[in-house]
Amino acid sequence: MTKKDNRLLGTLLSNCINLQQLFLITTLIFSIFMLFGCSTSQGQVAVKSTKPSPTMLAKIESHYKKWQNTPYRYGGTTLAGSDCSALVMNFFKNKLSKTLPRSAAEQAKLGVKVKKPKAGDLVFFKTGRSRSGLHVGIYYADGKFLHASTSKGVTYSNLNESYWKKHYWMARRLTGS
Repeated sequence: MTKKDNRLLGTLLSNCINLQQLFLITTLIFSIFMLFGCSTSQGQVAVKSTKPSPTMLAKIESHYKKWQNTPYRYGGTTLAGSDCSALVMNFFKNKLSKTLPRSAAEQAKLGVKVKKPKAGDLVFFKTGRSRSGLHVGIYYADGKFLHASTSKGVTYSNLNESYWKKHYWMARRLTGS
């Protein structure tokens, strides 16, 4: 073999190695896109609006009918007087067979945070009124939520009312639906 042949062979081998590296890199990038390209991040909420579950709406309405004349009482857990977290705790226990912690602060740690609440989700407010400064209610539909109001007792209010809009903190989904 001549020197010219050796140089051509060296160039050819070098080009083959570069092609192999290019192929491996391309394959790796393609594999990454295939594995992760269509996945979603945990905690993301679908932007698409869905109709509320008629079953969940009926459970919330049934809970309201039972508790509607109940006055607000800090620390209360019965129909004689209840605070916000007890109303929520009783709803989940009696209507969904789920045990929730007693305080709004502990309830705020449950489930996953959602951007758009749906029926049965918990809605939280930073009001500064209780020890934790939190208030909790059960989202119903169309901006309405059920809660134990300090002035009106157990009632529905709307997230778009100026007071609630100003103090709104977050919504959390516990029902797995």
